[in-house]
Amino acid sequence: MADPNALNQEFTKYDQVRKAHTYRLAEHESDQFDDEYQIGTLDLDPFLHGDAKDKARFAESFGAALQEIGFAVLTGHGVDTSLYDQIHDSVTELFTSTSLAEKMRFRAKRHGSVSQGYFPLEETSDIHPDLVEGWVWCRRAFDIPQHLAPQNRDRPFRAEDYWPQVEYERRLRRLVLAHEPLFKPIAQAMFQSLGCDPHVYDRKLTGTNFGLRLNYYPPMTADQERSGAGRLLGHEDVDLFTILPAPRLDGLQVWNHRSNKWVRLRAPKNSIIINTGDYMQRITNDRLPSTTHRVGKPVDGSHMTRARVSFPMAVYVWEEEILEVLPGLGEPKYEAVKAITFHTRSTAKFYGDDYAVESA
Repeated sequence: MADPNALNQEFTKYDQVRKAHTYRLAEHESDQFDDEYQIGTLDLDPFLHGDAKDKARFAESFGAALQEIGFAVLTGHGVDTSLYDQIHDSVTELFTSTSLAEKMRFRAKRHGSVSQGYFPLEETSDIHPDLVEGWVWCRRAFDIPQHLAPQNRDRPFRAEDYWPQVEYERRLRRLVLAHEPLFKPIAQAMFQSLGCDPHVYDRKLTGTNFGLRLNYYPPMTADQERSGAGRLLGHEDVDLFTILPAPRLDGLQVWNHRSNKWVRLRAPKNSIIINTGDYMQRITNDRLPSTTHRVGKPVDGSHMTRARVSFPMAVYVWEEEILEVLPGLGEPKYEAVKAITFHTRSTAKFYGDDYAVESA
């Protein structure tokens, strides 16, 4: 593993979109923070239920926030917020009541584009000893319509292939079913903000793939505190966008490329945090940036006494889809590429060079 003080620029050969700034993988005492900057908080309801003018106003504000920093916070999303409390408790139960031996039966490996399964503490990535346990499930791991999933067309669903207990599939499926109706509206608002056809990705997002990641950050020990390791290394998401229900505890930090400082993101309870990823930066010709973020130490010191839980959902397209710059966004800076090639070239940074899959 790399030293926690390693810089992102040591891994630029893996980047599939332009990422010119430099940062340490983990939080460092020399880091600067912008405590005045406020990431935009917007009400999604007018876009979901309003008229054309309501939709246009929301799209303009949403697009401005994303072009500014790649992040926005949404209220009025329509998800029953009691679900988030239930999922928080289920995530805690899953990680604390499942033995390590049982977790390791589901050790993460590549399924299509995505590394799916369990990631032990300090082994989320080959390049940094993150102080988090993770577990990732894609569409294939849920008893929901699979649509274009290549591996599941003729294969019956078996929850036990993916889950230590079948009950967890049923619980987490509720979150998937609550968030999936938001995929198209969120993407439509992004595309409308750029002057593109809002529906240009509607087909690709119908029954599309995703990665639901559960993160469990146990309280840090004094030795871990001294080691310089971070809770989750600085990174950019490899997706179209990510839906993250606001975590209960602080720690999420976002890079502001305009000030070259970090912003501590504190989202209102029951809101969802949206950030654009590498897929989106590629197809929007760098208009919507894939922004660096990480999980660091909260200022209240709670990382030493309390476990932190989060459950982001990354929205992908299927492996065989083509990522190309959308019409009307200028001379393309990037050539068209298959999603599986784009995705695995990028994430080989975390999992090793042999992870990359080149198009046939």
